[in-house]
Amino acid sequence: MNFSARQGARKWPRLGKLVTAVAVLGLIAALPSPGQARGHGSFGLEELFGGPPRSRHALHAVKVPLPRPRPAEAPPREETEEARGEPEVQPNVEAPAKPSEQKPAEQTAPAAPAAPPVSACRQALTEDIAVAPSIPSVHGPGGCGGDDLVRLEAIVLPDKHRVAVTPPATLRCPMASEVADWVRSDIAPLTARLGSEITSLDNFDSFECRGRNRIKGAPLSEHGKANALDVRGFRLADGREIGLTDRSEPRSLREDVLHSVCARFATVLGPDSDWYHEDHIHLDLAERRNNYKICEWDVLDPLPRVAPAVPEERPAEAPPREVAKGEGTKEEGTKEQGAKQEAPAAEGDQQEETKPAEAPSPEEQHPKSKPHRSAKVSSKAKRE
Repeated sequence: MNFSARQGARKWPRLGKLVTAVAVLGLIAALPSPGQARGHGSFGLEELFGGPPRSRHALHAVKVPLPRPRPAEAPPREETEEARGEPEVQPNVEAPAKPSEQKPAEQTAPAAPAAPPVSACRQALTEDIAVAPSIPSVHGPGGCGGDDLVRLEAIVLPDKHRVAVTPPATLRCPMASEVADWVRSDIAPLTARLGSEITSLDNFDSFECRGRNRIKGAPLSEHGKANALDVRGFRLADGREIGLTDRSEPRSLREDVLHSVCARFATVLGPDSDWYHEDHIHLDLAERRNNYKICEWDVLDPLPRVAPAVPEERPAEAPPREVAKGEGTKEEGTKEQGAKQEAPAAEGDQQEETKPAEAPSPEEQHPKSKPHRSAKVSSKAKRE
């Protein structure tokens, strides 16, 4: 069966009118009744087709009571901070500078690095203990240098007396703190027993980027890490200079210093250690496994003044020396034999003088090579 719109219009000519009538009746049925219109206000087509909404409840004007005016005899009001309110703070907004007004240095300058935090050692090493200002970190080749460095200029004793470090030593803070405590706790009481007080500490060497014992190619020394100090001695207030390797100083004094440094520092090197520390004492805080320590310092006795060239004279009160019997008999026999040999020679000489002169014999004219007996005896005596 073939069906089209044109054929449908021919078959049902009144169908379009019927649909239109049904739609109009539906709209009329949707309109509210008069009672509903009074309760809900006016209703129009705008609400049906999405017009602007309207208030469905009537607004009733209400009279609000106002406060009475303030009487004239009332005291003046004091404004509180809450009543006044906080003053309005205008934000300080700077106008951005034009690109042409900005300086090239400001455009290219990098941000300054943040300062490193202060270490606990630096906080403990106050001016009441030592004069040790902080200095910038040093980082050289081969791990040379370090952080948390100070320049130890003086040590402050408990009685506020200062002990100068000459020249000032560049050290890490832990090493400087240990040196200061050593002088305050050990050396100051030691010099007090000598009847004076310490005034300066002789610094032979401190921070220096070098190998051990200044040998080329050797491992980095603790001096290269600012972790060592070489000390030669100290000066007292009465002018005396105490050398720690001086043999003329009292042995007990040097032994007391030896015991104090070996108890505090990780490495102590002095005379007879390695031939590089014969005139000073090396101190450091090297870190080793199990806190192993090295203490090599021989407290040497004084050398003799002058070795005698010849034996000293025998004192007069000494008993007489006893000569061995064998030696005495031998000497007497030698003397008697020599006397007997010389006696016949003397008699023969006298007989020759009394005899008349005779012609020389052929033997005398041609003497043999054998020497005369008297000459032989004289030569033997001369050898003895």
